[in-house]
Amino acid sequence: MNRLRHIMTGISALAVLFLLLAPAPGHAQVVNASTKKRISIGVGLFTDIWMNTPAGMKTRTINQGVNVFGTYNMPMGKSNFSFAIGVGISIHNLYWNYYFKDRGGDTVQFSKVPSDVSYKRSKITMPYLEIPIEFRYKSKSKVAMGIGFKVGYMVYGHSKWVGSDYIWKTTNTLKASFKDIKDIEKFAYGPTLRVGYKWIHLNAYYSLANIFTKGTGIDMYPISVGFLLLPF
Repeated sequence: MNRLRHIMTGISALAVLFLLLAPAPGHAQVVNASTKKRISIGVGLFTDIWMNTPAGMKTRTINQGVNVFGTYNMPMGKSNFSFAIGVGISIHNLYWNYYFKDRGGDTVQFSKVPSDVSYKRSKITMPYLEIPIEFRYKSKSKVAMGIGFKVGYMVYGHSKWVGSDYIWKTTNTLKASFKDIKDIEKFAYGPTLRVGYKWIHLNAYYSLANIFTKGTGIDMYPISVGFLLLPF
């Protein structure tokens, strides 16, 4: 069910992208060629480096994520510079030694995994629908650079657990997913940087927003680094 929701989220994002970037039917033949040249579709893989983690919190070295986006590029005259705006989706993952433990009220929903509780995986998955903007440069030799900013809204943040059954205290392995987590901020935003050659690029994102709400007392945020493909 969770995988299906992720797929539907991605389909919804791509549908919005198509509606925003596709030309109107009446003008399709007129602007089709020029429009195609101005549309960029990118797919990327990255890892999140979690900053400002509190004492005792451990995160995995690789916190893999994926992003897909489309932008409409507007050249600045006849120069090598352009401005782009679009829509996309990014899925961030935080693998850590904390687990979901809803105590109700205004108390924090996450606690450090006790030493007597064993687990294989504990993570938070955070999918964001995003609006990226970017100033771009592309030389005649196909060397490219982009400096931008993006804002995202989390559509289905949830926590996953695979390990000891700490809820019902059975001897079975517990595989559970917890949604409606109030401790996670809904919005994320920050600057982006991209450098590449032809359609292979390295990219980075620095979050200016903390992942958790102020009430948790946890001020951690991610720096995302990875690579992306821009074949179109």
